[in-house]
Amino acid sequence: MVEFRRRTLLPLDDVLGCLRETIPKLTRSALHRCLVRHGISRLPKSEKDSSKRGSFAETTIGYVHIDHCELGLADGKLHMFLAIDRVSKFTHVAFFDAATKMNGATFLRDVVATFPYAIHTVLTDNGVAFADLPKNRTGPTRTWLGEHIFDRVCGEHGITHKLTRPYHPWTNGQAERMNRTVKDATVKIFHYPNLESLKAHVLAFITAYNFAKHLKRLRWRTPFQAICDAWTKDPQPFRINPHHLITGPYTVPVPSSGPSLS
Repeated sequence: MVEFRRRTLLPLDDVLGCLRETIPKLTRSALHRCLVRHGISRLPKSEKDSSKRGSFAETTIGYVHIDHCELGLADGKLHMFLAIDRVSKFTHVAFFDAATKMNGATFLRDVVATFPYAIHTVLTDNGVAFADLPKNRTGPTRTWLGEHIFDRVCGEHGITHKLTRPYHPWTNGQAERMNRTVKDATVKIFHYPNLESLKAHVLAFITAYNFAKHLKRLRWRTPFQAICDAWTKDPQPFRINPHHLITGPYTVPVPSSGPSLS
């Protein structure tokens, strides 16, 4: 524990999370006492002049951040739409040929059908897939264009659509950060022979993230565990039992009739 702390200089909770599998009975208080005993309970102050931005306001499950990014290879690129819940961190992605308003609306319908609970708020940036240009949101142009199709889909499902401030992408930071996480785990370290293999790897990564990644923000639970705990406390916002999301072991169907092996 002492050597791990000295080499990584990680915060206390991160050290606990990393050592939990190696030392199952390790508790936070025991780890803290050990670090105090060896004089490394306090990390050295960083010399970087980092400006901390404010954290997101507390909300209930169903507040979803949506964003778009591109994943490129030599033979083309994929337009990936990503949605992540602010509370449960549950993530869903889909791929399209372009970042158009029709594809943005299609993705929102896909998100509503995929998440096991009702979505009450969606936060997006000001991209064309999610909103009209600021100059086209009022006046005769607004009347001629009509309501953006993304907003119409929000209205169909009783969702409040919020937009980030123009030129302030960090206000949608959860989706931005998850986009970077996906890129760091896929296109930045692996070579793919084609776009289909890239797409398959991204989908596998998202599945592992939702059902196997223990997150510090969730008190070392997985997003799936956080959803199940929320369902246990209050099942009212849920459309289905979230336990149905996880896939069970594959079994070969047994024929109803046939020769017996006995």
